[in-house]
Amino acid sequence: MFYLGCHLSCSNGFETMGKTALEIGANTFQFFTRNPRGSQAKRIDPQDAQRLRNLLETHSFAPILAHAPYTINPASSDLRTRQFALDVLADDLSRMEYLPGNLYNFHPGSHTGQGSEAGIRLVTEALNEVLTPYQHTTVLLETMAGKGTEIGQSFEELKRILDGVKLNGKLGVCLDTCHVHDAGYSLAILDGTLAEFDKQIGLKYLKAIHLNDSLNPRGSHKDRHAPIGAGKIGAKTFERIINHPVLKDLPFCLETPQDLAGYKREIAFLRGLYHS
Repeated sequence: MFYLGCHLSCSNGFETMGKTALEIGANTFQFFTRNPRGSQAKRIDPQDAQRLRNLLETHSFAPILAHAPYTINPASSDLRTRQFALDVLADDLSRMEYLPGNLYNFHPGSHTGQGSEAGIRLVTEALNEVLTPYQHTTVLLETMAGKGTEIGQSFEELKRILDGVKLNGKLGVCLDTCHVHDAGYSLAILDGTLAEFDKQIGLKYLKAIHLNDSLNPRGSHKDRHAPIGAGKIGAKTFERIINHPVLKDLPFCLETPQDLAGYKREIAFLRGLYHS
């Protein structure tokens, strides 16, 4: 089955997100766990969470993705910033137990000038502190474009984090197509890039795909998303991505610059490219 969705607002509750996803032709989706530019988290209504769980099961959704706020940076050189990241990660994973069996995606962070080696060590330490054997959520490291001092612009950097985490069975990777393109990987030569991912990380860790075209040339390290087919990656490459035998059963989530009507059109367009 082709699992495709987009980023939805959580402001009106969990069940509403599920119903909105169905209205636009989606069978997965992503949402922010809290204010993406701040720290406030909405109180969870357990009954609302249960209604969403029922809806997801009834309509055979793929796992959904929760996205951490952009404000956390577990790789920072600043102790208070790292503590804030730890507090949010731990709280979010606790809250995710209302929606067990799903995915939690976060940006590994930026080393803020102390070097990638130090940043990778700090991200690893953070994950070793917040992950538990009893959690029912898989935590995803997102591939990054390499802006500034970002960690995770290479598969090798993500592998080093995974190798350092004791409970790495609770981890996975979310591959963002705009980010890997801007980081320098070729999605036009898809088999080669997936072979490199398998060599460096292992395809068993690939759990989700962010589908985004890029406004910039490959290797630009800029991270500017574009609608599917309106950027430098191109619709033909996305057709290969969603139909690739290694990828086609994963949940795909759009993070393109669209409103709901635009997402509905984009979902319909991609479903038309899928070889069922």
